[in-house]
Amino acid sequence: MISLTGLCLFTISGRPYMKLKYNPLAKMLFGQGLVGLDGDHWAFHRRIANQAFSMERVKSWIPDIVASTRKTLIEWEETKGSQEEFEMEVHKELHNLSADIISRTDFGSSYEEGKRIFELQEQQMHLVSLALRSIYIPGFRLVFSITLYKCISLTYKKCVHFFEYRFLPTAKNKERWRLDKETRDSIKLLMTKNSETTRNKSNLLSLFMSATENEGGKVKRLSIDEVVEECKTFYFAGKETTANLLTWALIMLSAHQEWQNKARDEVFQVCGVHGLPTVDNINDFKLIKMIVNETLRLYPPAVMMKRRAGKEVKLGNLRIPAETLLYLAMTNVHHDVNVWGEDANKFNPLRFLEPRKHPATFFPFSLGPRVCVGQNLAMIESIIVLAIILRQYVLRISPTYVHAPMQLMTLQPQFGAHILFKNI
Repeated sequence: MISLTGLCLFTISGRPYMKLKYNPLAKMLFGQGLVGLDGDHWAFHRRIANQAFSMERVKSWIPDIVASTRKTLIEWEETKGSQEEFEMEVHKELHNLSADIISRTDFGSSYEEGKRIFELQEQQMHLVSLALRSIYIPGFRLVFSITLYKCISLTYKKCVHFFEYRFLPTAKNKERWRLDKETRDSIKLLMTKNSETTRNKSNLLSLFMSATENEGGKVKRLSIDEVVEECKTFYFAGKETTANLLTWALIMLSAHQEWQNKARDEVFQVCGVHGLPTVDNINDFKLIKMIVNETLRLYPPAVMMKRRAGKEVKLGNLRIPAETLLYLAMTNVHHDVNVWGEDANKFNPLRFLEPRKHPATFFPFSLGPRVCVGQNLAMIESIIVLAIILRQYVLRISPTYVHAPMQLMTLQPQFGAHILFKNI
């Protein structure tokens, strides 16, 4: 086991440790954007993304986040009708809400305009998940021809689902290619619309389409394909991770009424009875921020981090050969009783009241140079959505809810998140 000191060195040191190369089949979902880039290409793309997700710019999006959330709650009220209390599977609802927020803030559009992209990526995610659980054989195209594929034996066909062949026209590959083409075409159409409008030109898409200085002071512009790849990355990551975080946070608050009541008291104290989160008061939600962090500790969207040693390095007392793959089990560190105490598996937001002694004991957004560029938006969005929901509803876990965390591409509830809502 790597010590926490070694973990900190691993996550913060940028040069010796590099990202794992994608399974090529996964690129259709993630895109060849920030998540998969290295070196100078990564540095230039990161420079643009840093501008888009600065805290100042994220705070300017707060009215959009509030508007999206209020629109969702109006729809919930229509669903409720005359019922005093109603049950809702919130996981899908929060995905739709997060999709609308990422569309408005990052792409200058709305959920309705980007809806087809999200639907395509949802389908692609399930296919990629299958690919990551299969054996990928590099260079398979050089060994087998399509003709040989058509002559495959019955026995071989029975085994084919254990393997992923990138270049053969299997049913899954054909569907992957179709989804990828339609996704790319949809993003290019959105780029065209974005270039023709003058509204919200400070969004992420506009920044990626604009000329930007690199670290050497030379003005560069991303190609159309590079912009498309980045859009694929942020469309998926921006929606998926925050929606799952919000889902687990509502489950935790529904299951722990004492913390729900304390959080609601904070909302009324900060906003008043009829007020809403604003740029001026967003930093006053201390407890809700702790609740978000505690949710990230117990149910991080990604359960592990992966890196490879770019060269031979020393990690603590260990000599790590070049090209060694390292897997950091985030959930193990986040649940370690030696770090968090005997109640490490319990929901206790107050553990974040004091700063942590070691930064690498809590890293839901990663650490170091490759820390998640969108974490400011994820935190602000989560605080706002939770505050607005809590000021309107009392939440209870539904008897139909089954607690079954499942790792697909992110950690999510296998059977949904069924919660009972009652107006305050």
